[in-house]
Amino acid sequence: MRAAVIVFPGINREVDVANAIEMTSGRRPAMVWHGDSELPDVDLIVIGGGFSYGDYLRCGAMAAHSPIMSEIKRRAAKGVPVLGICNGFQIIAEAGLVPGTLMRNDHLKFVCADVHLKVETSQSLFTNRYQAGQVIKVPVAHGEGNYFVEPNMLKRLEDRGQIAFRYCTAAGELDGSGNPNGSQDNIAGVFNEAKTVLGLMPHPENAIEAQFGGSDGKALFEGLVDALS
Repeated sequence: MRAAVIVFPGINREVDVANAIEMTSGRRPAMVWHGDSELPDVDLIVIGGGFSYGDYLRCGAMAAHSPIMSEIKRRAAKGVPVLGICNGFQIIAEAGLVPGTLMRNDHLKFVCADVHLKVETSQSLFTNRYQAGQVIKVPVAHGEGNYFVEPNMLKRLEDRGQIAFRYCTAAGELDGSGNPNGSQDNIAGVFNEAKTVLGLMPHPENAIEAQFGGSDGKALFEGLVDALS
């Protein structure tokens, strides 16, 4: 699997996600600067977490207009998978690659903790190594992860199976007590309509080695390698 990781000023998880890709695929991804206008021939494009442009104006808003984004949108329209994690989710949402927006956490504080997620579907490139209904544990680290979408679009997401992950309790309950940011309907990750683009707030790249706290995120990258190699 050939992958590219996009580097923006202020991004700080690009090495983490590059390491996760290399550990699961055996191949180091290309690191592409946001100011470039071209991408190499790749099977996967990843935008990691951090604070692009210092989160000024609105998280992801400035990065969404960087030169490389035009090419990312062109590739995505052709079906090249795109994964946006945390700030990457904010960027691809601002760029219109996935529906919805990410607002300030409802408690107005930065949250850094392990959370539990319920896998909503196994029918995607990103979730094929999981079972629908499976509960996994991964870390979050964000101040603006409160997902919101208009009610009519929320219904469309539900009807079309575009919700990828929801925050839940360790027992898999969706009662809101496992929601770290007030995200609408406990949504932690969403697909585009074709399920070739995924945006999610938690960090699966930081949950791939048991000795560092857990490996539940590894299956996401292994599934991508299976599907794209």
